[in-house]
Amino acid sequence: MKLELSYKDELHNYDVYPKVVSAGKSSTITVRPLGWHAAFAPGEVYSVSVCPLDEGTPWDYPDRRNTFVYDIAPDEDGCIRVPFDFFSEQMYFIRITDGRQFKLQVSVYAVAEDLAGRYPFRGDLHMHTRRSDGRQAPEIVCANYRKTGYDFFAITDHHRYYPSLEAIAAYQDVPIEFTIVPGEEVHLPKDPAGGHINDIHIVNFGGEYSVNALVRDGKKEDFAYDDDRRAIIPNPPPVRSPEEFWAAIDAYLETIDIPLQLQGSERWTYACCHWIFREIKKAGGLGIFCHPYWISNVFQVPPSFVDAMMEAHPFGAYEVLGGENYYEQNGFQTVDYFRDMAKGRRYPIVGSTDSHNSFNSRNSHVCSTLVFSPANERAALIDSIERFYSVAVDSISAEPRYVGDFRLVRYACFLEQEFFPLHDELCFEEGRAMKDYVCGIPGAKETLELLSGRMKAQREKYFSF
Repeated sequence: MKLELSYKDELHNYDVYPKVVSAGKSSTITVRPLGWHAAFAPGEVYSVSVCPLDEGTPWDYPDRRNTFVYDIAPDEDGCIRVPFDFFSEQMYFIRITDGRQFKLQVSVYAVAEDLAGRYPFRGDLHMHTRRSDGRQAPEIVCANYRKTGYDFFAITDHHRYYPSLEAIAAYQDVPIEFTIVPGEEVHLPKDPAGGHINDIHIVNFGGEYSVNALVRDGKKEDFAYDDDRRAIIPNPPPVRSPEEFWAAIDAYLETIDIPLQLQGSERWTYACCHWIFREIKKAGGLGIFCHPYWISNVFQVPPSFVDAMMEAHPFGAYEVLGGENYYEQNGFQTVDYFRDMAKGRRYPIVGSTDSHNSFNSRNSHVCSTLVFSPANERAALIDSIERFYSVAVDSISAEPRYVGDFRLVRYACFLEQEFFPLHDELCFEEGRAMKDYVCGIPGAKETLELLSGRMKAQREKYFSF
């Protein structure tokens, strides 16, 4: 997400709540003026129209429920309150005139029962810090992401799980409403001479232990194999040697079906991917198949191999949007996703920055994931993604582009205009205090304590479930 806190005039001048209600139920919407310049005249009766987005215009579709008009005077506190039966899931415009001219239009959204109780959380499931090939320390990356409107993320450094634990530990003594999820990008040792090759990029999001640290290699520091550096649970699985790992994949290869188009060492690569995704699942994590259309000299993954992966989809989610600005990566991955949908293939999707610099550099904040989850918590986020309650957001251009189920994309567009500008202001303030805290600035801890609970209160105000 770009760091832009500007938004349309209605959000400056009126507080509208709740913004999201349950479909099929009656709710009362409050429109509160913010300042005397926006005030409603006391005692004056206003014409208030409620116009469902999906029902067409009354002059072209007169038999539909498309316009509801009420005469409403402001209450003693200066607010106009609009009771309405939000009969189906869609956006509703509320238009207010004073009898002489149009005054304002605001919007609310009604969601069906399965979305009621699920809040929108913006996150990134794949990025890097100075612990691998990134630019900033893990705790600084946390603060910078929070400043730009993220609710959750995972540090996924190459070969390493412990940097994500460092980030969690950096804020363990202060209250923050930013969820830092353990994670890593998995790269296990190769043996080209023996046909043991796998450079498919896979993220372990939220696993309770490291998959990288299941195999000892020369890419990590010795302490990366300490139990408290490779797990958030006691007694993680034992560490094995590369030879033991290669033998395990050799044996595993014989137990699964290998697509006919994969020959030679690709068969081992395919089996290794399946094994890694299985281990991430055993660890309670979400295994993410990352950016196959990344051009690293040529496509990092041959499209025929990608097709075999999509047919079997052993992964928990597909990174349909990644961290590059050229069309071929995100564009081809998006087209492939919709092509697979047409074939009857269905799998969860996410969008991640894969950033190596948490400032506004080439690929920072170019993608994100909206997860509709009952809680901003590791297990709930993973479960919600696996149950298809996520939308990938491409924010390379000024206006976001969305990938996902049409129903959720419609809802996400509403939230981008009507909720997230207000949400991002609170994120910026907390993120700035987070950075002050880890940099030792006096008063930062007290500021975080003062700010604590505001995001929760905002959700409860704007989402009426």
